[in-house]
Amino acid sequence: MPPHTTDIPTSTHVAYRDDPRHPLYLGTWKQHPEPYTRDFVHDNLEEPHRKRQKAILAKHPEVRQLYGNEPLTAVIGAAATFVQLSAAYIIGCVWTDMHWAAVLAIAYLLGGTISALYGVIIHEAGHNLVFKRPLFNRLTGLMVNLPMVVPISQSFRRYHLEHHQFQGVEGMDPDLPLDAEIDLIHNNPLLKTLWVFCYSAMYVVRGLALKKQPQRWELINWAFIVSVDILIARYMSVRSLAYLAVSVFFGYGMHPGAAHFIQEHYIFRDGQETYSYYGSGNILYLNIGLHNEHHDFPQIPWTRIWKLRRIAAEFYDPLFAHTSWINVIFHFIASPMLGPQARLVRSYESHKTGRAEYKAPVSAPSVARSAAAKTTITNASLGLKKRRDSGV
Repeated sequence: MPPHTTDIPTSTHVAYRDDPRHPLYLGTWKQHPEPYTRDFVHDNLEEPHRKRQKAILAKHPEVRQLYGNEPLTAVIGAAATFVQLSAAYIIGCVWTDMHWAAVLAIAYLLGGTISALYGVIIHEAGHNLVFKRPLFNRLTGLMVNLPMVVPISQSFRRYHLEHHQFQGVEGMDPDLPLDAEIDLIHNNPLLKTLWVFCYSAMYVVRGLALKKQPQRWELINWAFIVSVDILIARYMSVRSLAYLAVSVFFGYGMHPGAAHFIQEHYIFRDGQETYSYYGSGNILYLNIGLHNEHHDFPQIPWTRIWKLRRIAAEFYDPLFAHTSWINVIFHFIASPMLGPQARLVRSYESHKTGRAEYKAPVSAPSVARSAAAKTTITNASLGLKKRRDSGV
């Protein structure tokens, strides 16, 4: 089946036209109409966030005052690291006769919950939102990576920044599923359940598939974590190390705290590429659910991102948003329309020409929109109102 694209043609010359998606930057592309399609959804314009940022700043220049750092993130990270290492010591060295089922329960309820939090803190540090100096942000990432067994913080920083720069660009966005994931998993509920369980492994595989040489800080990360793992096994126990490893597996897999990996960019509505979550899980996970807001303004730390949401409400209220991470996981597995293929992609040429040809007008969301855009926005707004479901 041919890919679904917008009706906006690309060209080889620079025309400097107003972007027709302005001001909300919802596309006119549609999801695949049949569940058997084994392909991404395609667009021929660039990602929406850079231009929506310009539109918001044109109306709300005070948003710039929210830029900065939040050192409290490092304090939370240190406390979470202490708790998890303490739990590993108790389980591996004190409660050595605890039944394996009880250990798994603790690894999911406590260890998985904390491990998912580590990912959020590594994310903040990756954007240099903890301290002003990049070095201190890298050290924060290494600190919370300490109980995670696998070296992840510096590679995540590298690839996540590339995701922001090349969102949806095939072959350049490390967050996109591999073709093998689509071929193997597609919309099979059982295989999607297994895929969610193993999402942490898929993240690693996607990075390796890019075949990039590790950078200096990634090598430091590897040396540091391998050394820590050896020390934990030697001075605590192998059981302690296993508890930490299983905690990471749970926390990055079938866990409400990991549902944001699905929530963020998997397509739940026509024309909308990125999704936020406005549920209670943001309290524990440092507002990681406000993903549209974060992509629009990656310079704003988690303690101020809700202020952006309130200031620029007219830009975010019409967008579809989730209110339950549990429901995100359930719907992703149960719906035949969702799977690894439910992502929007674009070519690098479309990425470049979209930015070069179509400019963001400096007008507010009250400007006239196309009929297709209005329909998309109305459906998204109604969908948000209908989805005031309870849950994490």
